[in-house]
Amino acid sequence: MKEFVPYEKMNKKQKREFDRKRRGTWNCSPVTRIAQTDAKHYSRKIKHKNNGRDDSLPF
Repeated sequence: MKEFVPYEKMNKKQKREFDRKRRGTWNCSPVTRIAQTDAKHYSRKIKHKNNGRDDSLPF
């Protein structure tokens, strides 16, 4: 039978194995996810409009 070793005293390899076993029982994935959207590209707005002027008329 294995002897009980507190988590703080386990070596790195043992802690990893212990954490992997506990993660298997999680109900949801702890990975942060980004919601899928249709807008994948940013479309730039027009910087300058003609400000209501009609450039076709002479000055």
